[in-house]
Amino acid sequence: MSTDSTSTPKHRARKRFGQNFLTDPYIVAGIVAAISPQRDDHLVEIGPGLGVLTESLLPCVTAMDAIELDRDIIPKLQEHCRGRGQLHIHQADALKFDFAALAKDGRPLRIVGNLPYNISTPLMFHLLSMHQQIQDMHFMLQKEVVDRLAATPGGKDYGRLSVMMQYHCQVESLMDVPPEAFSPPPKVNSAVVRLVPYKEPPVSVGDIKLLEKLVTQAFSQRRKTLRNTLKPLMNAEQIEAQGVDPRRRAETVSLDEFAMLTNFVSANSVAKKSKAD
Repeated sequence: MSTDSTSTPKHRARKRFGQNFLTDPYIVAGIVAAISPQRDDHLVEIGPGLGVLTESLLPCVTAMDAIELDRDIIPKLQEHCRGRGQLHIHQADALKFDFAALAKDGRPLRIVGNLPYNISTPLMFHLLSMHQQIQDMHFMLQKEVVDRLAATPGGKDYGRLSVMMQYHCQVESLMDVPPEAFSPPPKVNSAVVRLVPYKEPPVSVGDIKLLEKLVTQAFSQRRKTLRNTLKPLMNAEQIEAQGVDPRRRAETVSLDEFAMLTNFVSANSVAKKSKAD
């Protein structure tokens, strides 16, 4: 998580890396309290920056890993954290990094990071592809993204990201963070979210890729009803047969209902194939 303090070596934030350094010690303390690290936890920090959060976490665990893209900041991070604990720094792009390889000792990963706004969504889904190795994730994100992650059916924030993330994780918005808590201040408000991957998803879906396709299709034109948006996959009569009014819009449809529609499309496709054979 990109952080800074008066004792930290100076480093100019780089726009191309999406760097905004957290400077508010109360926010740092709040994040550490939310994580509540235990001695044997395997912590992994994405984008530690200059290491103020890192220095607060290091003494709590036997060792931790950090993934940092900016090679120029790494010596400053090492200097700032020297003598505070065992820190393994990996100079890498988190979007391409194999986090599962860090969990070879059998301990699940506890991941924390201040994610650049432009890569936050693809990075979360990259991590969820390795959810078996992850205990939980605590991220600082754009508040708008956290609102979407935690949204419930019926509101303007509820969409594809809400449905798919809530299929994979328990989502909890923890705290809002104002722009003045950073240097330089971002032009948006931020928030901290906790994501806990489910061992078993809350709904039963036979084909996850089909769920993603159906949800994407349903939200492709938010103003249109399911009758229109889902036409490539199922007709109005089939939607209604699953107990869902085809005149509804996607933003009103729950995860349970999306799962039910997906399983119908999957079963119908199998039946058609068998008939054709």
